[in-house]
Amino acid sequence: WKMTMEGEAGAPSNSNRFVNVYPLDSYKIGQKDERKEKDSSVPARMTRMEQLYESEGLRRSVEGVLLVHQHKHPHVLLLQIGSSFYKLPGGRMKPGETEVEGLKRKLVNKLAAPNLEKEELPQWEVGEELATWWRPNFDSHQYPYLPAHVTRPKECKKLFLVHLPETCTFAIARNHNLVAVPLYELYDNHQRYGPVIASIPLLLARLSTVCA
Repeated sequence: WKMTMEGEAGAPSNSNRFVNVYPLDSYKIGQKDERKEKDSSVPARMTRMEQLYESEGLRRSVEGVLLVHQHKHPHVLLLQIGSSFYKLPGGRMKPGETEVEGLKRKLVNKLAAPNLEKEELPQWEVGEELATWWRPNFDSHQYPYLPAHVTRPKECKKLFLVHLPETCTFAIARNHNLVAVPLYELYDNHQRYGPVIASIPLLLARLSTVCA
């Protein structure tokens, strides 16, 4: 990825090709009521996904990549559940919902304080689509392409870059943690973070990161 300090010669001028990233300590992190997990295990999640597929068809989901920096190095914000499970904020879209609408709803649900008026919500902006991942079967395998022999995929997941304001307050369920993980920790670390999250450093390589 290309790193450019704000104000330096050669800083990017195309707003579609760079993202402003602000220090982690610019953001406040509070708590809200616990969130009960819908599934107690991966097999239970696959069973629920199969049941929903019978009634709704292809599962459409969206996830957001939110960036902050520490010591001028970009970090990705992840939700940590338990000691070893990490995920991007996002989830399943409702029928008829656009990707931007669905992701904004999920960001409010996962990261914002409850009972806020619309004008009080954090001003995060859904930006570039970074990737599309496909789940061919009701199992944990996902691919950044649709295999040629698969005619009825079970899930289509899209990742979007989310531009954060210079400061805001996050509210995280008490049984979750919001953690900032550096790109060098994520890169190719499939074993700990899974293939989708481990691919994020490569997805960001085409953008210029301006650490403000």
